[in-house]
This record gives sequence, C-alpha cells and structure tokens, in this order.
Amino acid sequence: MIDASPGSLAFLLVAGLVAGAVNAAAGGGSLLVFPSLLAVGLPPLAANVTNSIAQWPGYLGIVTGARRDLKGQGRRAVLTSVVAAAGSAVGCALLLVLPSAVFDAVVPVLVLLASAVFALQPLIRRWTAPTPGAPDRLATLLPTVFLAAVYGGYFGGALGVILIATLSLFAHDTLVRLNALKGMLSLVVATVTVVYFAIGAPVDWLAVGTLAPTTLVGGYVGARVARRSPEAVLRAAVVLLGVTVGVYLLMTA
Repeated sequence: MIDASPGSLAFLLVAGLVAGAVNAAAGGGSLLVFPSLLAVGLPPLAANVTNSIAQWPGYLGIVTGARRDLKGQGRRAVLTSVVAAAGSAVGCALLLVLPSAVFDAVVPVLVLLASAVFALQPLIRRWTAPTPGAPDRLATLLPTVFLAAVYGGYFGGALGVILIATLSLFAHDTLVRLNALKGMLSLVVATVTVVYFAIGAPVDWLAVGTLAPTTLVGGYVGARVARRSPEAVLRAAVVLLGVTVGVYLLMTA
C-alpha cells in the first residue's frame, strides 16, 4: 500500500502528468512513474503492475490527441495491433511465472539497442532505399512488434522507444504518423495488461486512481505537441530519453 499522505499523492499526480506527456512525445514515461511508486512505498512487483495499469488512460489520451495522424493507417494498425495484443499477453504471463532477474538482465540492452537503431534510422533507410509509399515490410515488422509487446507486457519501461524504432525501420511513413501508431500500439499493450494484472497481480488501486487522470491529460497534451514538432527534434528527444532510460536500468539492475 502506498503512503497516502497529501505530499505523496501530490507527488504521484505530478509524475503522472509528466509521464503522460513524455509517452506521447517520445516514449519512456512509464519509467518516471515506476521509481515514483517505489518512492511512495510500493515493492517492485506491485509498482510494476500498478504502473502498467495506471498508464492506460495516458495512452488513450495519446490516441485521442493524435487520431488525425492515424487516418490512412487502417491495415497497418489492425495487423500490428493483433500481434501487439498477443505479445503483451505472453509478456504478462512471463512476469507472473518467471523470476524477475531473467528478463530484467536483458531490459537495459534492449532499450539501448533500440535507441541506437532509432538514432541511425535515417542512414539505415538510405541504405535500404525505401521509396515514398512503398509497402511495409510486414515479414519483419510484425515479429518485431510482437517481441516489443512481450517486453511491454513484462516491464514496459521505454516501450515507446522500442516501438518507434521498430516502426521507423519497417513501416514506410512520416515519423509523426508512426509516432501516432506507436501510441495506439502502446494502448493495445496496456489494455491487455489491465485485464491480465487486474485479475492476477498485486495492484494498488489508490495509486492507479491518483495517476490515471494526470496520465490522461498529459498524454493528450503531449500528443498534440508531438504532432507540431519537427522530425529532427522528435528523433533527438526519443534518442536522448532512450539512452537515459537504458543507463538508468543498467545502474539499477
């Protein structure tokens, strides 16, 4: 149970607002909430599952704020959402079955690798010479989205960084539109975790109720800001946050 003092609740409200905005603009906001929950008294497992559930309204806010950029992505959105839902279910099952050390050891490497790939994405796309309007590389896009969703169901910190790196490599579209799809896939992953963890995991519902409204507001505002941001600025923000998150996970592993 979290410390229910006014100061602790106010601390969580601010953490939720900032995390929602960061998730919309770059991804990785859940890593802001996770240590915040630890700071107010939750043990790691409870903080992890509570964090996952509390992020759901924020992702809904992202999708609502970015819905204009999702137009024309119907087939891509449906296919990636299906594999994301399946991957998230697998990740949730792993969290409740396997020792945390098994996957936690891999998490920093995944985040740093995703950040590096995303930073080099313009160069990689020049090597592969994609043409505007070219079809997505579904043979690689769908399996990598599935693996990203497994990670998201298990831990979820910096899921947005991993998703946007995957989408930018294997789906041919502007970064702003792919960022909107990233928000939708994050919502799919979070929806599965809500259903799974609400039934079989230790959730602190007071913390969820405190965080949920501000992640919703932060996600909506952040999505609108991200849509107006130049691609270079958005890319730099994603890479910087991804490296920061990866180093943090390495130091706390």
